[in-house]
Amino acid sequence: QVHLVESGGGLVQPGGSLRLSCAASGFAFSRNAWAWYRQAPGKQREWVATISIGGSTNYTDSVKDRFTISRDNTKSTVALQINSLKPEDTAVYYCNRLPTMRPWGQGTQVTVSS
Repeated sequence: QVHLVESGGGLVQPGGSLRLSCAASGFAFSRNAWAWYRQAPGKQREWVATISIGGSTNYTDSVKDRFTISRDNTKSTVALQINSLKPEDTAVYYCNRLPTMRPWGQGTQVTVSS
């Protein structure tokens, strides 16, 4: 059974940092590309970053140079280091493979506020 569990969110001040983690189980983690998504209040879920099977990364323009996605195939985890946080980064953050699959995890809330 596919299972995704995100963690690491919290309340931080603008300019702060967080490290999000996603634990995946129930399928061959290392054989998939992975991505982080986020959903802000009142908005649709949007793609944030991708890491390929080989480790290549891509980011949406608004997070380039601030966010870093990484993966650990030995632990079946994918992480998102987020730095220089801005209020507009406030959202629930989710991970998923590419292509996405169901069910999604519960996500982890990131709130950026002074």
